[in-house]
Amino acid sequence: MGNALTFLYGRCCSAPPESGGSLGHHGVTPATVGVSALAQDLYNFEITSQVPQELKQHVVSSRKAQSNWYRKLSDAWREARPPPKTPEEAARLVIQTLKNHQTADVEGLLAFYGLPLPAALVQLTYEGPPLCPEGLQFELLTLPVDPKAVADGDTITVYVGTTDPREASCVPSDVQVAAVERSEARSHRNYARADQLHQHIIDSGYRVIRVNGEEVLARKYRIRLRGIDAPEGQMPYGQEAKEELVKIVQGKCLRLLVFDEDRYGRAVADVYCNGIFVQEVMLKKGLAWHYTAYDKRPELAKWETHARAKGIGLWASKNPEMPWEWRRERRENNRH
Repeated sequence: MGNALTFLYGRCCSAPPESGGSLGHHGVTPATVGVSALAQDLYNFEITSQVPQELKQHVVSSRKAQSNWYRKLSDAWREARPPPKTPEEAARLVIQTLKNHQTADVEGLLAFYGLPLPAALVQLTYEGPPLCPEGLQFELLTLPVDPKAVADGDTITVYVGTTDPREASCVPSDVQVAAVERSEARSHRNYARADQLHQHIIDSGYRVIRVNGEEVLARKYRIRLRGIDAPEGQMPYGQEAKEELVKIVQGKCLRLLVFDEDRYGRAVADVYCNGIFVQEVMLKKGLAWHYTAYDKRPELAKWETHARAKGIGLWASKNPEMPWEWRRERRENNRH
């Protein structure tokens, strides 16, 4: 299945004794049950064609049917880019892959691995962006996102490779020269000169990033998620909003539909990630407001309304402070 499964398999099998507890029915410690356990069992299935013996206590279908599930899951896991890293991502992969199978079997399989059941997941309605959305300026495909590049629940810094057709003709000549000279300096182990050249590249709005073992010259973009406003970091649920956005985008390549630029120079964009419309997740989990001052889309209003009705996230409070009001109050205080 590739490096992702073999890496997780190795970690499961080499769990240290101090991680606590005896080995469970997956052959892993309680700390690694979940995504790692599923990865381990899929890896074992590819080698032995055997499914876990204890699974029969959790599902209703035959061993032959179970083998069919694991074959499908193995293929789906291999095709995922990147493979699931969180319990929610793994649960969604299982649910999507086995969507035509019995509910009792799907839920039993999820329970066997301690993964979230369908009822615990936010139900998403993503059908892909419209073909030619009104106001679209351009589209970007990013390199994998560094989790440290998520500033808060509605702002991300991303990089787009300069081999992208839109970027290729826009790279300043001094940046191109600096990238070549940096590579030569590194080959001669002149790392001080290489760092100096890289700093010039960074100051120009670019960076050399290592992707799959290769160095890529990439352009920096700061992205503001269109149509939502998440709590600021110092506000209630500000940290939760940031952590949720990190969970969604970390290590993934994003599809960005850019509509505008705000007064801070950020590209205002709809963000799509592995078949997920990121703004939908943030609104449905109650970790952002629909920013009606700048966006009138009815679906965003509906997603916020549903989260409010369920008391999810920040809507657990009766009257949560709106981030634009919070920012305005602090601006006024700073004037005095």
